[in-house]
Amino acid sequence: MTANELEPRLFLKSDIDAALELNNLNAPAVGEIDRTQLEFLIEHSLYSFAIGADTLHAFCITFAPGAPYTSVNYQWFSQNYSEFVYLDRIVVSEKMRNNSLGAKLYAAVEQRMIKDRCAPILTCEVNLNPPNLGSIRFHNRIGFREVGQQDSKPGLTVSLLAKNLD
Repeated sequence: MTANELEPRLFLKSDIDAALELNNLNAPAVGEIDRTQLEFLIEHSLYSFAIGADTLHAFCITFAPGAPYTSVNYQWFSQNYSEFVYLDRIVVSEKMRNNSLGAKLYAAVEQRMIKDRCAPILTCEVNLNPPNLGSIRFHNRIGFREVGQQDSKPGLTVSLLAKNLD
């Protein structure tokens, strides 16, 4: 594996099958989806990045305001912020965790946001109940702060997070 294989690149249509498998292996940390749903997410995303060449190791999907996306968490940010980028999902394969791939994907999104001057705030959510302690620690470490909480569905409470890039 070369160093370039562990750097973010644009998500390609050829990544769909591997991304779907990787996504659903990581449920419930990320919502389980089918191929049609993943294709919809990619089609309407602002930025989608992937890491891996022969094997997909990680990917992320983001949205801008006004996307035709019905996620209650995305809708919360849409109602509370006029300019933001919402990171809907970031998925890293279990065998590649602790290799900074998540941090690299976040950095790629932030760099692109700054370059494009599209929004000053990056947003996302993290599960509080059931708790995703690793994700909570990670987001605290890279500068996110809690801006709200909500019950996304019965039995699932999330912490709504924002990071100011100004």
